[in-house]
Amino acid sequence: MLTGRIIGSADQSERFLWDLRRLVAERVATDYVGGLRDECHGRGLGLWLENYGHWGFPGEFLKYGSESDRIGGEFWMPGGPWDTLGQIGLTECRAASSCANTYGKFPIVSAEAFTGGPIYRSSPATLKARGDWAFCQGVNHFVLHVYMHQPWADKVPGLNVWFGTEFNRNNTWFEQSKAWIDYLRRSSWLLQQGSRVADVAYFIGEDAPKMTGTRKPALPPGRDFDFINAEVIEKNLSVKNGLLMLPHGVNYRVLVLPEQTTMRPAVLRKIRDLMKAGATLVGPPPSRSPSLENFPKSDAEVRKLAREVWGELVVSALAGRAAAPPEGGTPNGEHKFGKGRVIWGTSLEEIFASAGVPADIEFHGAADANFLFTHRATKTTDSYFVSNQKGSAEKADCVFRVAGRQPELWDAVTGEHRALPDWSVKDGRTVVPLEFAPSQSWFVVFQKPATPPAQREPNFPEAKTIATLAGPWEVSFAPGWGAPDNVTFDQLTDWTQRAEDGIKHFSGAATYRKTFELPDSKAETKNSKLILDLGAAHDLATVRVNGKELATLWTAPWRVDFTSAVKSGVNTLEITVVNPWNNRLVGDAALPASERRTFLTSMTVKSDVPLLPAGLLGPVT
Repeated sequence: MLTGRIIGSADQSERFLWDLRRLVAERVATDYVGGLRDECHGRGLGLWLENYGHWGFPGEFLKYGSESDRIGGEFWMPGGPWDTLGQIGLTECRAASSCANTYGKFPIVSAEAFTGGPIYRSSPATLKARGDWAFCQGVNHFVLHVYMHQPWADKVPGLNVWFGTEFNRNNTWFEQSKAWIDYLRRSSWLLQQGSRVADVAYFIGEDAPKMTGTRKPALPPGRDFDFINAEVIEKNLSVKNGLLMLPHGVNYRVLVLPEQTTMRPAVLRKIRDLMKAGATLVGPPPSRSPSLENFPKSDAEVRKLAREVWGELVVSALAGRAAAPPEGGTPNGEHKFGKGRVIWGTSLEEIFASAGVPADIEFHGAADANFLFTHRATKTTDSYFVSNQKGSAEKADCVFRVAGRQPELWDAVTGEHRALPDWSVKDGRTVVPLEFAPSQSWFVVFQKPATPPAQREPNFPEAKTIATLAGPWEVSFAPGWGAPDNVTFDQLTDWTQRAEDGIKHFSGAATYRKTFELPDSKAETKNSKLILDLGAAHDLATVRVNGKELATLWTAPWRVDFTSAVKSGVNTLEITVVNPWNNRLVGDAALPASERRTFLTSMTVKSDVPLLPAGLLGPVT
């Protein structure tokens, strides 16, 4: 049969090959991954792997990951040298987070992060939305790709590759990156608490090899999901109060079957038992087993079980079909069995509406597509991570499927958190007005009992502008890179718009200096704060007031509280701004090799690559 010859019949030969492929997938997981894990344990090591594969992958991604101690996915940045691969990540990250959720591999789900980005054009601000996207796929630990050893002290950027975002010490913003790393660290820690909440479990089927599952019918907005495999269904899934439960606390409201006509009797027996106990099942009935095991009795058992679960009329109507009809082609229907029900040909949105189960989160006043979310729960706390994926400011009334607890706003950029004063309860859910700067994200945490406030203060008090710090600005550029050591900017402007070639193509750090006077009446803030707003900066900005370093800003909003550093009278302001290597590399590409200040080993930047905005753009208020 491995040579294409039929033994017995075409159907029997296909069943044998199905069994063989399934055996290979199981042995790859248990013998290869599990064997390597055991060898690691004998040497005091743990095993970490990315539980997916592409071309030639022989396994099943969930079972493959289940045999490892730690699992991880992978995501790439769009716009890299292989832009067609720029969207790598959705299936890879979901493979890892689904494995962690279904097999209880808490608390860490890793990902090879920011692979394949555009060469030396990235900064923390440009990485943020993509990183937040990965958090919303269930990832909570980044393995930054790539950090390469740099053997030279006098050649920069130095050793490089095409397949990664460079994070090494020769990156222009390496020294300032701690602020961004702190954001990743805080976010990861919060996202490692409890387990990820998901309403839907999509059964991936039993076929092998299996890179990932499908999502049909489509997942409605405001809900999360996991892929689940036959092993977890058979061994670990149970029902309690209508919820599909796993031993480690993860639960689902609906189990969705793939649009296939095959299922092994053992799996279908377990699904029947789940239905009896009160589970909600979505999908068409199978008509036969895919396996040669106990053939042909296995097919008869599948048909018998299907009639129990889906009903005699439904199974008879679909009998004889070689494959399930496409989504939308299956007649609508529902059959109750035991305490549960099975539904087919109906959208999940309609199913949840009929059951009175609202979305986990809704965004009123803004498009759902603008936002992504993930929800973690412990026995006492619900934490929602909400990401604005747009490069523009957004407002929305966020409706959370939580009631009776005080919403708190946690900012992983600054490390600050506070109670939100403006919220209400409607239909058993908490409504919280939120505001987002471009690409901004918040954690909304519910942990303390509360009653709705009698008088609501705004969650985001309006700021009043006291003054705008207009020019001139004294600017000092890092020496040796073509820009003048000191220059006066009459007004804030993009470096690439300057006439001086050394500034136009400058990459690295430059410090802006200015003095300003604060009247006594403004220094006495009492219950208010004094905020310095940089307007916009490219791409990181370290702020010092009167010699005191306050913060490194790297993403919108470009603001810092400087109440503790400012004083009545004259104050000194210093802002050190850093941009990526791109502009200097582009400038050098147009020069003879002997005049270039930069050096790369591979994938050099060409002179026609667009320059990136650079410097402090303001207005500074």
